[in-house]
Amino acid sequence: MTGQPPPERPAARTFDVDLRGIVDLLSRHLYSSPRVYVRELLQNAVDATTARGGPPGPVRIEAGGGRLRIEDAGVGLTEPQVHEFLATIGNSAKRDALGFARHDFLGQFGIGLLSCFLVADEIEVVTRSAAQDAPAVVWRGHADGHYTVAPGVRDEPGTTVTLRARRDFEHWLEPSTVRELVRHYGALLPYDVRVNGERLTDGVPPWEAGREAMLGYGTRLLGAVPLDAIDLSVPEAGLRGVAYVLPHETNPSEPATHRVYLKRMLLGDRVDGILPEWAFFVRCVLDTDELRPTASREQLYHDELLVVAREALGERLRSWLVRMAATEPERLGAFLGVHHRGVMALAVHDDEMLRVVDEWIPFDTGEGAVTLAEFRARHRAIRYTARTEEFRQLAGIAAAQGVALVNGGYTYHAEILHRLPRLDPGLDVRALDPAELATRFDRVGPAVEFAARDLLAIARRTLADRGCAPVLRAFSPVALPALYLEGEPPRRAAAAEAAEGVWAEFTDAPPAAETEAGPEPGPLLVLNHRNPMVARLTSTADARVVELAVEALYGYALLTGNRALRPGDVAGVNRAFLGLVEHAIRAES
Repeated sequence: MTGQPPPERPAARTFDVDLRGIVDLLSRHLYSSPRVYVRELLQNAVDATTARGGPPGPVRIEAGGGRLRIEDAGVGLTEPQVHEFLATIGNSAKRDALGFARHDFLGQFGIGLLSCFLVADEIEVVTRSAAQDAPAVVWRGHADGHYTVAPGVRDEPGTTVTLRARRDFEHWLEPSTVRELVRHYGALLPYDVRVNGERLTDGVPPWEAGREAMLGYGTRLLGAVPLDAIDLSVPEAGLRGVAYVLPHETNPSEPATHRVYLKRMLLGDRVDGILPEWAFFVRCVLDTDELRPTASREQLYHDELLVVAREALGERLRSWLVRMAATEPERLGAFLGVHHRGVMALAVHDDEMLRVVDEWIPFDTGEGAVTLAEFRARHRAIRYTARTEEFRQLAGIAAAQGVALVNGGYTYHAEILHRLPRLDPGLDVRALDPAELATRFDRVGPAVEFAARDLLAIARRTLADRGCAPVLRAFSPVALPALYLEGEPPRRAAAAEAAEGVWAEFTDAPPAAETEAGPEPGPLLVLNHRNPMVARLTSTADARVVELAVEALYGYALLTGNRALRPGDVAGVNRAFLGLVEHAIRAES
């Protein structure tokens, strides 16, 4: 009938829920930053667009003046669905019943919408379902805990969400901030998403854009041109991506993090656990359809599928290294110049990588820096030190005695040396036993042993409280008067420490320096008879001078071996220095 006023709309109905506790939970325990509200709004719009089917409609965002409005042409909601989505927060069973299967969609509409209360005091949702003859509905939620539902006006199916900023949170709704966040989270979305008319999505991931574009993306990501870009694919996890080889060394003790997308929406820039720990020389950009996000949707849920994906990605990186070793030795050399630690970490567990290390990475040896393949071609018995300081002390001495010595003090070196017989079963590789090195030194003749008996007796008394036994040998280099060799405490000394009461008298004896087979196990001070000063000590009659000289040689041997001096050692060195100076002054007077 013309001329009659339109019928009155039904009044809005008000509902009370405890949103304040939920908002506090979201802000304090679920989300790391208020900025995620943009991601949640985008996810809701993308889910709705996907659910409607057909050619995807645009997503439009208008921001400014403390307000933000996002509009999609998606499936929309009926009034019952509004209550089910927005009043039954996180109810996945009802969500799936309405056709939003977990496999096909990114988020949960209810929790995602409530995240907007992190930046807004009021949220308005105007939605119209794509179902035939479904009327539009207006939902208004307030941070104080109540919401209203009323009939609305909307010409086409879809949803419009409008936010009004909370006090002091207006900057989160400014156009520049919104553009930055939309580009950050949604740049790879295969939808037309615009902020104030500017399109911010292109929908082409780097691994689909060609080699040059892929390397360009990696350069922007790393701030430098990557050494290489490795295509990645794990069909079981619906995963595609690219691994960028870092152009600089990174700390292997720091967990590597990667940029991961979930159905083209950014999950996070610092997602961990997606690669094996040894693969710290790459940074990845990945997209997955199947891996599950955590509740915050900022990390991946650690389940069996993630383990499968991690193993598959590790195998892809390992294959890349093996192929490069076989076909591109120059590129491998450049890579190892930067990331040899990463390859060595892998070689600890992988025989193929062990071959790469064996053939390509130089190790410190008594014959200089050479590869293990070259070194084992010269020697069938290899010894290594567990500490770099010990190698530096013993390298020249071992070489002079014909001992093939390798520095095993760097990270992974000892483990790799221990695994070398897997490549060469006849190879004898062991940690250096200092007593074994002492057996390589030349024994002095009987006449010298007889002449040195007083020297050794005084040395045993002087060193008794140090747990160290003296021996006399002849070795090169001649300029080295004494050498301290580490070892387990002598058996007699250990027994004496453990003995009590009447048993102590049976063990109360100075540590023996020698047995028929050679020096006893334990720390040794090896005096070099080829050194002129030590040779003269064997015929020195002044017992006090010999005692001071032994104290001085013990301290010298510790210092040249880069060993820490205990307070008693420092006191002994000072006592020897002052005593010898005093003796020299008396001799002059």
